[in-house]
Amino acid sequence: MNGRLRDVTLCFLIQKSDGKIKDICLAMKKRGFGEGKWNGIGGKVEQNETIEEAVVRETEEEIGVTPKEIEKVATITFLFTHNKDWSQTVHVYITSNWDGEPKESDEMKPQWFSVKEIPYNLMWVDDEIWLPKILKGEKIIATFIFNEGEEILNYEISSIKADEL
Repeated sequence: MNGRLRDVTLCFLIQKSDGKIKDICLAMKKRGFGEGKWNGIGGKVEQNETIEEAVVRETEEEIGVTPKEIEKVATITFLFTHNKDWSQTVHVYITSNWDGEPKESDEMKPQWFSVKEIPYNLMWVDDEIWLPKILKGEKIIATFIFNEGEEILNYEISSIKADEL
């Protein structure tokens, strides 16, 4: 791979009870990359935009919510052997503090799920590996390598301290 990978964001709205994450807002991707999959909310970081600004902008555009406080929980590199243009570095955030109510847009349809009922079978195959770690409070750095069938060829995942993100 030559050069730097494209930076993208992913944000999960969460609700806690007794200090633990109990519910998560996922959104069904209605078009484009990842269409037909449940995922967090996010997208490309634009030129002259910080990653944090992109998190807020994408969340506003895609589900009509403005995050007030965001916490970075992961940096995940996704490499696609068959289409290098899809390869990207995803900066993952969670928030439990926002303005507005999640609402459907042209691109995404949000829905709340209990952490125990996350539809992993309707998500990217890697989500079942790393998302539970985030939901238990871990911070991670990971790399996933996919083939053209969206199957994982290889991956590495490490738990880290927050200041290592």
